Formats: sequence, structure tokens, C-alpha cells
Amino acid sequence: MKKNPVVLILWQPLYKKVMKMTNMLRQFSFELPTRIEYGVGIVVKLGDELRKLGAQKVCIITDPGIEKAGLLGKIKPILNEGGISYSIFDGIDPNPKDRNVESGAQAVRGFKADAMVAIGGGSVIDCAKAIGVLVSHGGERIKDFEGRTKVKKPILPFVAIPTTAGTGSEVTFSAVITDTENNYKMTVRSPYMAAEVAMLDPGLTVTVPPHITASTGMDALTHAIEAYTVKVSEPVSDALALYSIELITHNLAKAVKDGEDIEARASMLVGSLLAGIAFSHSDVGSVHCMAEALGGIYDAPHGVCNAVLLPYVMEYNAESCIEKYARIAIAMRETFGTSQEGAMKAVERVKKLAKEVGLPSFKSLGVKESDLERLADMAAGNISTESNPREMSKEDYLVLFKKALAD
Repeated sequence: MKKNPVVLILWQPLYKKVMKMTNMLRQFSFELPTRIEYGVGIVVKLGDELRKLGAQKVCIITDPGIEKAGLLGKIKPILNEGGISYSIFDGIDPNPKDRNVESGAQAVRGFKADAMVAIGGGSVIDCAKAIGVLVSHGGERIKDFEGRTKVKKPILPFVAIPTTAGTGSEVTFSAVITDTENNYKMTVRSPYMAAEVAMLDPGLTVTVPPHITASTGMDALTHAIEAYTVKVSEPVSDALALYSIELITHNLAKAVKDGEDIEARASMLVGSLLAGIAFSHSDVGSVHCMAEALGGIYDAPHGVCNAVLLPYVMEYNAESCIEKYARIAIAMRETFGTSQEGAMKAVERVKKLAKEVGLPSFKSLGVKESDLERLADMAAGNISTESNPREMSKEDYLVLFKKALAD
């Protein structure tokens, strides 16, 4: 909460109490600049949405896997029928790199696109946001826009069409991009980076392979749990996060087992959406700080990194958010006596779910013990460390990394 001097003078007796109490008494603002269109088959309205934006020349931002899965084949006829010309940029890695963004910006400028359509997972949508930043600001390096204050005006408008249920990037205001020179994941963040429209069609997610369904689903669960438990959480994001946790916990294993279970796929897509809204109005915590360090050095899938680290951080944080963990256990439909028991049930349920959907161990990611100091240092330097519900030092991070590697 920003410390207004006048408020402090007038309300000094209450101010100190409020800062120690629940988020129900703290100031917050909530804004969702992205319009959401949801439903099986909703993607057929893409042409209408682009016309509303006044778009005539569109650059489709995607990756090779989307075309291989046949999903671009669903998009192209819609654009052709609407008389909208388009080009395709598909040079995006699974963990988007600064070079992907810069090449994409050149492609968009070269085509003179007046809008973009980002169809893919979080990597594609994050990359589209960053491309939009460079195009609108006349920049050459995305590194120059790192942080929360560098994006000064609206980016090139775009429609986000997620094909995985994981990042919630279609409704967030940030992009996580790998700085290839320094091997770390940087964040570019601004409300100006939000998609104009997010079109969520569960039918587009049924071809996602089981292992990606598992890792992206656990990524979404991490978003929800961290959004709910961080120091800067607020009531609206709390409500969204709890329902997200319920949806994901009870549908992820079903979606992994049977990819064509459209009810489970739809529930996962909504769960991911709600988690994305929640953490973009709250924050993430130490799981993401560790995962982003890991992904920066080893180029490991972000969802997998979050999934394997979540139980360790939850155990560490438990003493600082017993009541919230107990509420999480209720959302997971666990039964228990005391709040302490409930908190432990939540941690165990996460471990069980990760095992049930076949996620790998931390050790299997090929992490070297000699890199742990560097990983801990990078995690401690992440801005979201401040939001974690329990204080976290470099030494604390190192202990957790060592524990994960030993298991």
C-alpha cells in the first residue's frame, strides 16, 4: 500500500493495525483490461473480433508445434473468409528468448501489421506481448524494457488464443523472456501489455500431449496457490485463486488421462484463466523465483520447474500461512480437524497430484550441485521474493535447492 502522508496523519492510530491485519482492510484496485470470450468453438468469431479492432493486416504469432497440431488450419480459413490478410511468425522457442522477440518484431514491422493474433501456450503469448512492446516503442532490444516502468504506452493490439491450460498469459500484464546473454529470465510488465481480447476455446486444448498437460496444469496450480498466499494478495484475487485451485485439483489428472475429456479440459482452461487473473493482481512467490532461475540456466520447461519445486516451498511457507493453507485444503476437498492438519493436507495433496500426473523429480532435470549457489543467488534477487509469505534469504533458497536435489 502506498504511504500517503495525509492518510498517515489522519489515520495514524489505525494504520499500524491495518498493516498487520488481513488483506480485507488494505487498499487495492482491480482492473481487467482484457475482454474474455469463452466457449467451445468460440474461435470462429476471431474475424469479428479483429474487425472490431479495425485490423486489416494481421501477423499470427505462434510456434511450429501449433501448425503441426493442425490448429493453424482452424484459424486461416476464418481470416480468409473475413478478408483479413496475414503473415505468420513461428520462430519461438519453448522458453521464449530475447532473440525470438527481436526477430518477431522485425517480421511484424516488415509486414506492416496493424494487429497480432497470438495462438499457442504461454511462451507464444508472452513473446507476442514483448514483440508488441518493441513495435509500438520503436525499440530494438527487449532488454531495454525490463521491469515495471519502461513500457510507456499501449502496445500493438493483439488477440490471445491459448492452446494450453497453464500460464494464464492471455489475461496477464507481463512477459517472461530469457536474457540469453546473462542466462536468466527477465520480466517486462505493464497494464499496457494486456491483450485486447482473450478467446478461450477448450476444443483447441484436446490435442495437447499428456506430459505438457501435466506440467502446464501444475504451473496454473502454482499461480493460484502463490497468488492466494503472498503478502500482497487481496480479496478478489483470493476468491479467484481458491476456485482455480478447486478446478485444477479435481480435473488435471482427468485431462492427463483422457485428453478428449472436454469437461476436464474446459475446467482446466477456466482454472488457468482464473489463476492468471489472480496472480496478475496479486503476485507470485518463491516457487517462481526458484523456477525462473532454474529455467534461465537450464532452459527447463517453466511448468515443470514450478511443479517440482512447489511442495518444497509450500512446506517452508506453511508456518506463515497455516489458515490459508487450510482454506486451500478445503478447496481441494480434504477433510481435517485443526488448521495445522489442514495445512499439511494441502501440501501432501500437491505432492500426490504431481506424482499422479507423472511429473519428473528435480534431480531428473540435470541440475548440478555446483550451480546451486548461483541458482540461490538468482532466486534471492527476484523481485517476487519480497512477496513470499515467509522471509526468504539466499541461504534459505540454497537449503531448499539442496533438499530438492537430495530427494
